[in-house]
Amino acid sequence: MDSPQIHPDDGSPQIEPIVAFHEVSKWYGSVIGLNKLSVLVQPGITGLLGPNGAGKSTMLQLATGQLRASKGQVRVLGTPAWNNPDLYHQVGLCPEQDAFYEWMSGQDFVATCARLAGFAPRLAKAAADDALEAVGMTPHKKRAIRGYSKGMRQRTKLAQAMVHQPRVLFLDEPMTGTDPVARHDLIEIIHRLAAAGRSVVVSSHVLYEVEALTSQIILLNRGRLLAQGHIRDIRNLMDQHPHRIVLASPQARALAATMITWPDVQGINVQEASQAIVVETSQPDLFYSRLPALAASGSDLREVYSLDDNLEAVFKYLVGR
Repeated sequence: MDSPQIHPDDGSPQIEPIVAFHEVSKWYGSVIGLNKLSVLVQPGITGLLGPNGAGKSTMLQLATGQLRASKGQVRVLGTPAWNNPDLYHQVGLCPEQDAFYEWMSGQDFVATCARLAGFAPRLAKAAADDALEAVGMTPHKKRAIRGYSKGMRQRTKLAQAMVHQPRVLFLDEPMTGTDPVARHDLIEIIHRLAAAGRSVVVSSHVLYEVEALTSQIILLNRGRLLAQGHIRDIRNLMDQHPHRIVLASPQARALAATMITWPDVQGINVQEASQAIVVETSQPDLFYSRLPALAASGSDLREVYSLDDNLEAVFKYLVGR
């Protein structure tokens, strides 16, 4: 059965896509990473949504030339993505996994990435400083990466992806594990990159993160395209389902006492062993919007993430149609 697709209906003229997948499959032995995926990604910010194992990372690795398609064609900026060194200067990747030299400073690491992109030593240092300033890491650039927080590490990965001034950025789960303030800052940084004329593809398994960035999304599940188009159409499918959000904090009980008074909160499960609470809310937008102010007021929020029951429900709905 063909997967349903949701397309924008604003009558916009066709624009040359920055990424084009045509009947692309990728196999890892007997495991299917992508299965006959055909999709066009337009300029601007695009959200790539799906649960773990949906094929998001495989799609980004194919688009950045790190993997070769088992079948089909992958084109980026109108040229083949595989074995195309000229293209690699035009794209940047922020991977999900950390792959740092922990003893290096942030400045040395990003400057080394600039050298690998062909910059002369002095120009590489200047480019690294510019990239680190753009992501708010200037005060920490000379510290060893081993001492960075999760948010600092994510910012540094973003800096290395943009240090060579690429036209297209691919960000793989860039906000995973960050606290509400760092997450807000990263969203603002991505908006500034787009405003400066760069196209950005952001993968995530959390709908709210993508909704804060863009209205245009691609939904993947088990290597297949489920839906593509405006997020309001996807969100309409989700509003009937409760949203569960995990907040990690040593002040779990105090947080629960505060949040249970919020009208959109339907229930809270305190998990004292893991110092976390699971909040069930009927209005995730309203719930998330309160968190930066809550953190700024002194609440010790260590981590926030969605359990994604809503997104799974949408996948089941789409697959079953």
